[in-house]
Amino acid sequence: MTERRTSSGGLDRRTLVVAGVVILGSLMSILDTTIVNVALEALARDLDAPLHTIQWVSTGYLLSLAMVIPLAGWMSERFGSKRVWLGSVAAFAIGSMLCGRASSAGMLIGFRALQGVGGGLIMPVGMSVLAQTAGPARMGRVMSVVGAPMLMGPVLGPLIGGLILETVSWRWIFYVNVPIAVVALVLGARLLDGDTGRADAGRLDWAGLALLSPGLAAVVFGLSQIETGGGISRPSAAVPLVGGAVLVGLFVRHAARADRPLIDVQLFRSPVFALAASTTTLVGAATFGALLLLPLYFQEARGATPLTAGLLMVPQGIGAAVAIPLAGRLVDRIGGGRVAVVGCAVMALATVPLAAAGTGAPIPWLHAVLFVRGLGLGASMMPTMAAAFAVLDAAQIPRATAALNALQRIGGSVGTALLAVVLEQQARDGALAAAFGRAFAWAAALAALAGVSAAALAFAQRSPEPRHVPEPSPSAP
Repeated sequence: MTERRTSSGGLDRRTLVVAGVVILGSLMSILDTTIVNVALEALARDLDAPLHTIQWVSTGYLLSLAMVIPLAGWMSERFGSKRVWLGSVAAFAIGSMLCGRASSAGMLIGFRALQGVGGGLIMPVGMSVLAQTAGPARMGRVMSVVGAPMLMGPVLGPLIGGLILETVSWRWIFYVNVPIAVVALVLGARLLDGDTGRADAGRLDWAGLALLSPGLAAVVFGLSQIETGGGISRPSAAVPLVGGAVLVGLFVRHAARADRPLIDVQLFRSPVFALAASTTTLVGAATFGALLLLPLYFQEARGATPLTAGLLMVPQGIGAAVAIPLAGRLVDRIGGGRVAVVGCAVMALATVPLAAAGTGAPIPWLHAVLFVRGLGLGASMMPTMAAAFAVLDAAQIPRATAALNALQRIGGSVGTALLAVVLEQQARDGALAAAFGRAFAWAAALAALAGVSAAALAFAQRSPEPRHVPEPSPSAP
């Protein structure tokens, strides 16, 4: 195999090739988390179903994602990351094709669940492949490569969805994934290393799976019920939230005692990894929560169409694209914590003007604010993940990736639900513009809280720590 790095200053050709293949597959699943949201009204009309039923097109996808993410680590060790990644891309493509051909709401919801099984594995397995290919010394740069689609996908999703709805049928929201998946499968089969991620996986932790997967799904479902207007005090939200939290807590207790748990909680003994995981969760909340507010603000408070709202968000994506490569280089030099502190601070400060924007703020001014906010986005999420990977052995990366992706998903769901509730309650009590102002103020607070966690991470990185955290037992690889 070729050397992982050609020099201290850059990534070698093999790493860049692997990154390109992984990005191609990951972009589909990331786009699908937001691209469908703008089509819910059209789906309800065309399939003759009430909106509360069609909402399950999004909710079912998220539940499938949450349930399969914990399996990513064990499956990568058991079958190899290449096979799992190719299988997940194929499942996503099949699900996409079936979704496009659905003739009823029930069929579409079921096919979206299948699509979510593939989508839930594509990103964590792909990140694991990249991390193991590049090595810890270049995690900043390699994570900046994969960070572009992770941050640009949710931003561009509403734009692409709006464009498709205005030009062709909603079915092409799903069909568009198929040719991308075919190219990804061909390139992945030829270029990915079949041995990457292979290890002594041991027996599947069935007890852990029975606790963690339904626990995460219940938490995500409860949060989605809050978001759709039920409120946290309603049984439809409170029961799954409490039940899911109990199951996750029982899993943590089980994992602390098991020889080979589904997710290795011993990883959190490392202060750097634990703080990086905390920051990842909070950044996910701040990022995806605001990504809910922005399209709604432009459509509800400013009267924009879905396509126009997507176009108005493009400057934020440009800002993220500008910041990501620079942040990756800085992470490898000064550590992810310091970079994330600056990124979170910029994101928080750039969200404050949105709280005062009202309905009359000039569009060029909003573009400038969103561009700066995008700079903060690009310098926050990926540096925190790079900091976590930097203290791991290669053998620990698959299960660590599953943990980080699960936490990011939970964080995104928490932020989305929280800001949706704030917006709904404030709109009930006053003017819509003021309601958006309060919600954006909460979004700024979430970014600031993420900055506090990033500051603690930066402080922890100043203390010497081994490249890897202790293995949980002698039987671990």
